[in-house]
Amino acid sequence: MKNPLEDINKAFESKTRLEIMSVLMVNDKIDFNSLKELLGLTDGNLASHTRALENLGYIVSTKRFVGRKPQTTYSKTPLGEKAFKDHLMALEAFIRQNL
Repeated sequence: MKNPLEDINKAFESKTRLEIMSVLMVNDKIDFNSLKELLGLTDGNLASHTRALENLGYIVSTKRFVGRKPQTTYSKTPLGEKAFKDHLMALEAFIRQNL
C-alpha cells in the first residue's frame, strides 16, 4: 500500500504558506495589508512566503495604485488550487489510514 505522506506537498509544510493558501481557497483575492493583518505577519515574512508560492505558480500577485498608494492583491491559480486540494487529500488519507 502506498504511503499517503508521499503526496504531501512540501510547499505547504510551512504554517504560513498553509495559512495563505487556506485564505485564498475561500477568497477570490485578498490584498497584502489585509492578509498581513489577518495572519499577524510582518511585511518581510509575508512577502517571502507569497514570493515562494508565486515562484511555484500557486498564486499570482496584481500590483496597482489606489490613489497614490501601491496595492498588491493575491489570488490563487488553478495550479495552486489543485496542489492545495491534493495536499489536503493526502493528509486526509494519512489520517484515515492511521485511525
